[in-house]
Amino acid sequence: MPPQAKSIASYFKPTTTAVANAASTASTANGATTSTTSTPEKRKSTLSEAAKRAIQEGAAEAAAVNRDNGDHESGEPSAKKQKTNTNTSPSSTKVADIFLKSPAKNALSTSSTLSSPSKLPIMRSKTREELRQKISENPKWINKLDLELNTIGEDWLLALQDELTKPYFLNLKEFVTNEQKTKKVFPPAEDIYSWSRLCPLKDIRVVIIGQDPYHDDGQAHGLAFSVRKGVRIPPSLRNMYKEMHDEIPEFVIPKHGDLTEWAKHGVLLLNTSLTVRAHEAGSHANKGWDTFTAAVLKVVTSRLSPGPSIGSSTNDKVPGGNGVVFMAWGAHAAKMCAGVDQRKHLILKSAHPSPLSASRGFLGNNHFKKANEWLKVKYGPEGGIDWKALGAGKD
Repeated sequence: MPPQAKSIASYFKPTTTAVANAASTASTANGATTSTTSTPEKRKSTLSEAAKRAIQEGAAEAAAVNRDNGDHESGEPSAKKQKTNTNTSPSSTKVADIFLKSPAKNALSTSSTLSSPSKLPIMRSKTREELRQKISENPKWINKLDLELNTIGEDWLLALQDELTKPYFLNLKEFVTNEQKTKKVFPPAEDIYSWSRLCPLKDIRVVIIGQDPYHDDGQAHGLAFSVRKGVRIPPSLRNMYKEMHDEIPEFVIPKHGDLTEWAKHGVLLLNTSLTVRAHEAGSHANKGWDTFTAAVLKVVTSRLSPGPSIGSSTNDKVPGGNGVVFMAWGAHAAKMCAGVDQRKHLILKSAHPSPLSASRGFLGNNHFKKANEWLKVKYGPEGGIDWKALGAGKD
């Protein structure tokens, strides 16, 4: 099975993928027809017809999507091939795959069958404390997920609860925890998920995608492109301020680089890697963070798409149900958005605001204006972001 098809099947049906992999390995190792008739025959008795169909449909859909991907991302196919060749990386899965299939309703319970010795199903929790209690039944989980249970905003925590117990995320947490014990890691642990506390899921109107947290002392605090007050404004953020001022003259450029107010006004500032080793850019890439942040984007597009929210017991639509604007600056951000449904959401792409590329398409892109024009159509005259209010004020 091709890597992409395998990754899709594993996302929405982890247990069936494990069986398929085992059968495939046995067949390859023995190289004889007898192995394919003995081992798989034993496996067939454990799979329902629905499960078999799910794997076949996932593989077929993945193959179709892979054929089409070249049309969506100009210049990206070679990068994607390199990504899938890193077989040992948990993030070798193409991030756009996560948009193709909705996760199983009870993904957390599926994870539990793989990881929990008791193999007891865990139903979706409705509160932080309920989730904490259920996760604490597995000592391996609770030891690794204490930070998430305590610091992720509750609406995000409940929306992402299935993701937290997947093997890739537990492995990622083990890696990050070991790094924190032996090296300096940014941002501080309590700020890794600050984006989730400052920007409630229901309020999101705009998503700005970054890559790595800043890796110098005192800079990163959990929001992409943002630094704490008192820290020198990074060059990329200076160009963002310049572009906003050119588009919206009423926006007064602040003397600091803290974008907390942006987050509070519905702008999700999300890096695709949420941690980094001090002074080593990209040091925590390809460890699993991009799979997790792709799941965050999936939650945004699913939770805010027309219809009831995930886990809602009523037919009430979630505020923000008419879609969101994605600002994808640079090839990396564009790749993260590759699977977003452009019929429901707006994707604005340009060069990155870094001084190395800002003059090649970022400056003059008018993204802040375009975002508001689209949001006002979707949500009415008051539906845009009041960008000028996010300028210089209380410094």
